[in-house]
Amino acid sequence: MDLKNIDINKEIGAVGDVLNQEQKTKGLLIHAFQKLQSEMNYLPEEALKALGEKLNIPMSFVYSTASFYKQFYFNPRGKTIVKVCTGTACHVRGAGEVLSELKEEFGVEEGETTEDLSMTLETVGCVGCCGLAPVATINEDVIGEIDDERINEIIQSVKEA
Repeated sequence: MDLKNIDINKEIGAVGDVLNQEQKTKGLLIHAFQKLQSEMNYLPEEALKALGEKLNIPMSFVYSTASFYKQFYFNPRGKTIVKVCTGTACHVRGAGEVLSELKEEFGVEEGETTEDLSMTLETVGCVGCCGLAPVATINEDVIGEIDDERINEIIQSVKEA
């Protein structure tokens, strides 16, 4: 994201007609976070500092805004994001074993990313596919009814990505 060429009025759009300059500037933060994260896969501290300086917003406000939202990350994330559902149905049908197998295979804990940035392992409270338990997602793809064969397919797909 080119911070030097940010045009606040262009980025905010028509809503900018009813906002004062400070509101426009602060309103741009979420949009800027989204752009930064889509380009860098996380929000590096240097980029947040540069953004705060460009917009004349204190770093404390920039960081508190970004940290409020669960969708923003402050550490590099893997190319492949694997999320294992740990909701009740998945838990009862073996999600713990799925999670343990992935942890062991890739040498990471929940919320961690492999050193080569190939994979980030996370857990979620519910994917919404309880009838397919246990369930995991690989990026946006839902994988259900995970058994030994499916876990091996998941591991292989992550390694091939």
